[in-house]
Amino acid sequence: ERPSTNKARLTSFLNNDANELESEEFADDDDFMYKSKPIADLFSDTTILFADISGFTAWSSTREPSQVFVLLETIYKAFDEIARRRGVFKVETVGDCYVAVAGLPNPRKDHAVAMARFARECMHRMLQLTRKLEVVLGPDTGDLTMRFGLHSGPVTAGVLRGDRARFQLFGDTVNTTARVESSGAKNRIHVSQDSADRILAAGKGSWLIPRAEKGNAKGIGEIQTYWVYTKGGLI
Repeated sequence: ERPSTNKARLTSFLNNDANELESEEFADDDDFMYKSKPIADLFSDTTILFADISGFTAWSSTREPSQVFVLLETIYKAFDEIARRRGVFKVETVGDCYVAVAGLPNPRKDHAVAMARFARECMHRMLQLTRKLEVVLGPDTGDLTMRFGLHSGPVTAGVLRGDRARFQLFGDTVNTTARVESSGAKNRIHVSQDSADRILAAGKGSWLIPRAEKGNAKGIGEIQTYWVYTKGGLI
């Protein structure tokens, strides 16, 4: 991996919840490149989550903008609180998609297990909140559910500088996670073989249900995936 100083800079930036970099990071009057090195590094062992609201497009098309934001703010505020408690790092939200990662900036061996627990708690919380939101947002709000996708592997992470600098993830692990999520099902947690292997190694094989049919991920081909068992209490 790259020198640990990059990880230290990135960890410091994220843990301080900085909204902008030092002014010298952007000071560049004459050249097209930044004068300082980027805050970025490779994290070799992580689990990424993509979560998408099933039915959101149709639901939002009949709502006022303020109602759409009430839904998203309520759900994602709850997810943020769960993430902080479980040591999961929220990366960003893109529309109705919530992106999070475990295993960075602070490495942890149980990142796949932690993310499965996070996803399951978020699923239960989503169901609770949509039922409550029916009162102000309409009865069909309770029909909204979440679709989760998890995949484990290395990821390049860093702060993309410029106006509104922000933390981002790049690499095949990110792309595969998106495909695992999109090929999943509503109200289900869909995990790749790589995430399943880590969950199995942690002695949590009872959490996993092999998907009967192999998935066909665009650009990857046929893959074996699993569902995380979600009935009963939280794992």
